[in-house]
Amino acid sequence: MRAVRRFTVRASLPEPLTGLGSLATNLRWTWHPPTRDLFASMDAELFNAVRDPLRMLTALPPRRLEELAGDEEFLARARDSVADLERYLTEPRWYQRREDADLPQAVAYFSMEFGVTEALPNYSGGLGVLAGDHLKAASDLGVPVIGVGLLYRAGYFRQSLSLDGWQVEHYPVIDPNAFPLELLTEDGKPVLVGVAMPGGRELRAQIWKARVGRVPLLLLDTDTDANDDDLRAVTDRLYGGDADHRIRQEILAGIGGFRAVRKYCELTGHPQPKVFHTNEGHAGFLGLERAREIIQADGLAFEEALPAVRAGTLFTTHTPVSAGIDRFPVDVVQRYFTDGRLVPDVDLRRVLALGAEDNPGLFNMAHMGLRLAQRANGVSQLHGRVTRRMFSRLWPGFDDAEVPISSVTNGVHGPTWVARELSALLGRDHEEWGLDGNGGKPLREGVSDAQLWELRRELREKLVFEVRRRVRAAWLQRGASPLELGWVDSVFDPDVLTVGFARRVPTYKRLTLMLRDPDRLRALLLDERRPIQLVVAGKSHPADEGGKQLIQQIVRFVDDAGVRHRIVFLPDYDMSMARYLYRGCDVWLNNPVRPLEACGTSGMKSALNGGLNLSIRDGWWEECYDGSNGWAIPNADGVTDPLRRDDLEAAALYDLLGQQIAPLFYDRDGEGVPKGWLSMVWHTLETLGPRVQAARMVREYVESGYLPAARMVAAATGDGYRGALSLADYRTKLEVAWPRVRIFDSELLVEDRQPLVVGTEVTVRARIDLAGLDPSEVDIQAVVGRVGEDDELSDTVTVPMTGDGIGAFAARLRLPRPGSVGYTVRVLPKHPLLATSAELSKVVLA
Repeated sequence: MRAVRRFTVRASLPEPLTGLGSLATNLRWTWHPPTRDLFASMDAELFNAVRDPLRMLTALPPRRLEELAGDEEFLARARDSVADLERYLTEPRWYQRREDADLPQAVAYFSMEFGVTEALPNYSGGLGVLAGDHLKAASDLGVPVIGVGLLYRAGYFRQSLSLDGWQVEHYPVIDPNAFPLELLTEDGKPVLVGVAMPGGRELRAQIWKARVGRVPLLLLDTDTDANDDDLRAVTDRLYGGDADHRIRQEILAGIGGFRAVRKYCELTGHPQPKVFHTNEGHAGFLGLERAREIIQADGLAFEEALPAVRAGTLFTTHTPVSAGIDRFPVDVVQRYFTDGRLVPDVDLRRVLALGAEDNPGLFNMAHMGLRLAQRANGVSQLHGRVTRRMFSRLWPGFDDAEVPISSVTNGVHGPTWVARELSALLGRDHEEWGLDGNGGKPLREGVSDAQLWELRRELREKLVFEVRRRVRAAWLQRGASPLELGWVDSVFDPDVLTVGFARRVPTYKRLTLMLRDPDRLRALLLDERRPIQLVVAGKSHPADEGGKQLIQQIVRFVDDAGVRHRIVFLPDYDMSMARYLYRGCDVWLNNPVRPLEACGTSGMKSALNGGLNLSIRDGWWEECYDGSNGWAIPNADGVTDPLRRDDLEAAALYDLLGQQIAPLFYDRDGEGVPKGWLSMVWHTLETLGPRVQAARMVREYVESGYLPAARMVAAATGDGYRGALSLADYRTKLEVAWPRVRIFDSELLVEDRQPLVVGTEVTVRARIDLAGLDPSEVDIQAVVGRVGEDDELSDTVTVPMTGDGIGAFAARLRLPRPGSVGYTVRVLPKHPLLATSAELSKVVLA
C-alpha cells in the first residue's frame, strides 16, 4: 500500500532535554565539533548513520531519551553546549567591534541555492556551497546577513548509474518538517507572500527559516493549498523546467524574496536591510520591486527611484561565458509584466530596457543585474578580467580595465571543510581557525614532519574505506550480486598517492581529459614502484546529454577489471562525500578550458587540509599558484583546435604526474617520511590558509561592497531622497547636453624644446565645448600611455585637466615611460553619487 500523504512527526523531548532542540535546529552544529560530539554521545552508531541531530532525536527510542534526561553528566554537557551557542549568537564579534557608524544594520543576500549541509539538500554544486559558506562566515564574523532563496521540494537530483554507466536521476520528495526549518507564522497561521501571475492569478509562497548560526536563511515554498496545481509546483526542483517555470522561480526569488524579507523583519523586529547582494542574476527582479516600493511609498518617478535602488545593490556574477547567462524570450517577460500587476507603477518599457542585449528577442538577466547594481564583481582576479571583457559592450568607449566590475575572489569556510584531526594536530581552535586562516602561532610549532605525515595517511585511509563502501553500494545499485563484489575489498590502498577530481560535469571542465591517452593513464595507475590511484565524482545537469556521455566514458574505463582497484567513479557527489575527498586526497586535479573556470573553490578546500593542487592556471589558481604550493598544468595558449589543445594539455598532465608528482611523493627519508612533499604541504597550509578563507572573502565584501553601499544609500535617500533626485536631474541634463559635448582640438607642448625622455614635463591642452554643462559637472582628463600599431593606448596614466573659464583646458604631467607613447583627452560625467566615472556609460573622446 502507498501512503496518500507523507508527513514528519518530531520527537517530544523530556523537559530536561529541551535545550537539545535549539542545538539541533541551529546549523552551527555543522561546523562546531563539540555540538556534534554531544549528539554522538547519545548513540554513536546512529549518529554516524544519519549525521543529522534533528533526525537523530526523531530516531532515538523514547527509553533512551528518558535515560539521558536522568544522566546528570550528559545534562551538564548539554547545558554547557546551549550556553555556548547562546554566547556565540549574542556576543560582539568582528563586525560589532568595528568603530564605523555607517556599517549597515542588515544585508539581504539572495541566491538560487544554499549548500549549508547535506542535511538540508537545497543545492546543486559550487554556487550553492559558496552561498552556504558565505552565510557561515558572515555568522562567525557577526555580519548581519539575511539569506534569501527558494525551498525545493525535490531539491536537486540524486545520481546513480545504469549498468552501462549512464547517469540516472532520482528526485526524492522532501518534507520540510523533517529538516532543521521552522515555518514563519503570524497569529498561528503561515505567513504567505504573493506575486502576481498572468491571467489575474497570484503565486503564493510560505516562508521557512533555517538558522545558520547568527544568520536567518529564508526559503520560499510554493507547495501550499493556496496555489493552483501548476503554481504549487514552481519550487519543485532546482534548475528544472522550461522558460515559464524558470522565470516564475526567478520572479519569486527576487520579488517574492524581497517581500519575504520585509515581512520577516516586520514580524521579528530585525532591522530592515538597505543593502542587497545578489549571488548571480537569478534574483535580479528584486530591483524592480525595490523601485516599486519607493515609487508608491514616496511618490518618486522610476528614474528618481533608480539611483536609490542602484546605490544599495551588489551583483556578483559567476559566469565566465555568455552561454551561461540566464536569458528569457522577450515575449515571455512581457507576458508576466504587461498587465502591471507584478510591479505596479514600473512601466514595461523600463523593465525590458534593463534586460536588453544585442539580440532584441532576448531578455538578459545579467544585463539587468548590472544595470540595477552600482557595484558588481567577478569571483577571482582572472574572472574579473574575463567579465569586464565579456560585458564591455555595456560601456562603449571605455577600455576593458575601466569597465566598473571588480573582483572578490571566493573563499571557503574553514571550520566546515578542515578535518578536525588537523586542527587538533596544529593546536588550533577548530571554529576560530577560519577567522584568521591559521590561528595565530606558527603552524609548525611543536609539530614534526612525521606527525603530519602520519595524519595525512590516517585521512587517506578514511577516504579508502569510504571509497570501498560507496563503490560496493554503487555496484549493488547497478544490479550486481554481493557474491560478485569480493574485489571491492582491494580497491585503493592507504599508502598510494591519491588524486581527486570532483565537480559538476559541463564540457569545459573536461572530466575526460585524463582519458586522452588511456595507455599512459593506465601506466601511471599501475606503476609498480610509484602507483597512483584516482577518485572521480561529479553530476551532469539532467538536460546535458554531452555531460552524461563524458560520465559514461569515464565509467566504462573504471569498470575495466585491470584498473578498477586504482581508479573509481563515485556517483551522487554531495557535501558528505566531498569532505572525505578534500581531506583524504594528496593531490586535487582541476583541468578546465582556460579561462572558463570562474573560481573553482574545491581546490581551496583540499589545500586547507594539506592537499596540493594540480591545476590549469584558471580561476583562483591563477592568482594563488606560487610554484611551491602545487603544480600548474601548462596552457596550450594560441592553439585554436580544441582537440589539439586537449592532446597537448593532457600530455603535460601525464608528464607532471609521472615525472614530478609521483617521484616527489615516494621519495622518503630513512623514517619513511617524504620531506620534499611535506615541505610543499607546510608551505600550502601557511600561505594559502589565510587567502582561501570565506572570512577573508566576506571581510572584502564588507569593506568594498556593503559599507560603501550603505554610505551611498544614506546619501541617496537622506533628506527626502535629495541625492537620488539630484542624480536623476543630472542624468536628465546629460541626456540633453551630452550629444553636443565636443573636444575641438588638443595638443601636447614641451617647454624650451626639451628632449622627450622619461620624466620630461609636458602640457596637454584642449578646447572643449561642454554644451552648457558646468566644468564641475564633468571630469576632463588627459590620458597618456603606450601606443601600439593600431593607436590603442595601454598602461595609461590619467591626469585631470583644469579650465580657464572660456573653454580651454590644460594639464601638466611628466612622461611616465619610454617607448612609443600617445595621448588623448576625454570628458566624463561627474556626480557625488556615482561610484565610478564609467558608471553612466558616457564618454566623449578627442
